Amino acid sequence: MGSGTRIPVIDSRRQRVEEHSEADISIWKEALFGAELLLLHASPVYYGFGIPRGNGSAVIVIPGFLFNDEYLGHLNGWLDRIGYRTYVSGINLNAECPNLLIRDRLARTIDKALRETDGKIHIIGHSLGGVIARSVAHQRPDDIASVITIASPFRGVVAHRAILSAANLVRTQILKEHGSKVLPDCYTAHCTCDFICSLKSQIPESVIKTAIYTQDDGVVDWRYCLTHDPGCDFEVPGTHIGLAFNSSVYSIIANRLHFARTQ
Repeated sequence: MGSGTRIPVIDSRRQRVEEHSEADISIWKEALFGAELLLLHASPVYYGFGIPRGNGSAVIVIPGFLFNDEYLGHLNGWLDRIGYRTYVSGINLNAECPNLLIRDRLARTIDKALRETDGKIHIIGHSLGGVIARSVAHQRPDDIASVITIASPFRGVVAHRAILSAANLVRTQILKEHGSKVLPDCYTAHCTCDFICSLKSQIPESVIKTAIYTQDDGVVDWRYCLTHDPGCDFEVPGTHIGLAFNSSVYSIIANRLHFARTQ
């Protein structure tokens, strides 16, 4: 998928697939994510000041494309400290068929969280992890209280050409490794698996939705990270990678989790 390639994009408002070119964005901005990590440690929010406390309910955090649970350690640790019970996704590397990840790994994590805690669970996903989180929320609305996406292009894969090239390599590996276990259009918007079909459908109103995004995103086109519901979309300053360590994001998460518990 080089320069000029047209990428199929899911527009959930119209319930159909459209075509868009790769995103014209500057990926070099992502080098600034370290500043967000430093600022996080200087923020009162990181130490639990000025935010609502949790009630012990379960939160599952899903990593982004080509990442695993480890880089989300700050977020998981913070959620534990403010009163939630966190569960790592169990994804060793998010470079796999999302449909298989949901069925074989996340399903076990969700079932464990439901057994060990009282009530519905919350799911938070960064980047591709948020896209997966929304699919799960549609598939299991009776088990999910809220879904929070962080820089997640759930309306379509409109990204920097380097990311699209990496995704194409992952798709090739998926087809080679799994063969008949996945559909021929796996890892594209033309796939007809449960993962893609869920993204094309509206998440039930019972699930509280939150979409956090930054207009300085150097990885994906931020416009595809929006629900287009002003009450659900929250803009913050920062980078795509850095939103996983962003104090403004953490503050929104705390308040939205509290809001979901009171509905």
